[in-house]
Amino acid sequence: MGTEGMLAVVADIGGTNTRVALARGTDVQKDSIRRYRNADHPGLAPVLRSYLADLGAEPAAACVAMAGPVRDGVGRLTNLDWTIDRSVIADATGAGTVAVLNDLSAQGHALDFIPADALTPLMPGVDTHAHAARLVVGVGTGMNAAPVFRLGGQTLVPPSESGHITLPLQTEEELRLKDFIAAKHGTPGVEDVLSGRGFERVHAWLCAETGTGTPKSASDIMAGVGSDALSDRAVAVFTRILGRVTGNLALVTLPFGGIFLCGGVARHFAPHLMPMGFGEAFCDKGRFSDFMTQFPVHLVTDDYAALTGSAAHLAELMARP
Repeated sequence: MGTEGMLAVVADIGGTNTRVALARGTDVQKDSIRRYRNADHPGLAPVLRSYLADLGAEPAAACVAMAGPVRDGVGRLTNLDWTIDRSVIADATGAGTVAVLNDLSAQGHALDFIPADALTPLMPGVDTHAHAARLVVGVGTGMNAAPVFRLGGQTLVPPSESGHITLPLQTEEELRLKDFIAAKHGTPGVEDVLSGRGFERVHAWLCAETGTGTPKSASDIMAGVGSDALSDRAVAVFTRILGRVTGNLALVTLPFGGIFLCGGVARHFAPHLMPMGFGEAFCDKGRFSDFMTQFPVHLVTDDYAALTGSAAHLAELMARP
C-alpha cells in the first residue's frame, strides 16, 4: 500500500478543545472529526484511546498539533497543563510513525491544501514565484506566527514563539495600556493583547481610562461594535497593534508568498480589520512603507487547517526514502 493510502490519526489541541480526525495521505476525513473538551480529560492519551476505540481504527501514523512550544518530540501546552510526548502518543495509538508539531507549524504545512474558498484576501500584494516564503499568523486563545519555506520538495516550518515577544508600542496611550496590563500580569508580550483574553484586557483598560462602561467578555464587546463607542475603540486598538506586529514579522521573514491570518479571534475580527486600520498599521514603516505593499495578506477561514497540515506533514514524512 502506498503512503497515500495509509491510515493516520491527527489531532489539534487548542487551549479549550481538542479535535481528532482520521486521514489518508493529505485528505482528512471530515466525517471522522470529533471534538473533546480539554477540561473533561486529564491528558491527550485517554482522548486518543477513546477516539480510536469508538471508530475501531488502527492508524499507521499519528500527528498532534498543539498550542505550545515543541522540542525533540515533546511539548507543553502554553494555556493548559498537558504535556504532549511522542512516545506516549505512539503507545496510545499503536502508530509506527509519530510527530508532534506546534499548531502554527501545522497551519504552515496546510497552506498548499487550503481550498480557495477558505481564503479571504485582505491586501493584494504582488504576485511572486510559487516557492516564495510565506508566513502564518495565528490569533485565538493565544498568538503565534511561523515562517513557511519549500526546499527540495519538503515543507519547512521552523518553530517560533512569536506571541511572547515584547509588545511594540508607539504612543503615550499605548504605554498606558502596557502599564495597565503589567499591573496585573507582568510586562506584556504580544499575546497579552493579541488574543481573546488580550482583547478583553484592552476593553477593560479603556473602561478604566475613560471612567465609563464595565469590562465585558470578548463576545459581548464584539456584539457592541457599531453601537458602542468603547467597543469600537477596543477593536481599533487591537486591530492597529495586530497590523503593526504582523508588519514587523513580515520584515523579519520577507514572506513574498503571502501572509495568512488564522485562528478564531482573527476570523471574528475579519470584517473590521481593513476598516479599522490594519493595512495602515501594517504598512507604517517609514521609508519602507511602500515596500510593505508587496506582501499579500489573506484570512484563513478553514477551521480544520491544522488537521490538514498534520496529515500533510505525515504524508511527507512517510514518503521520504
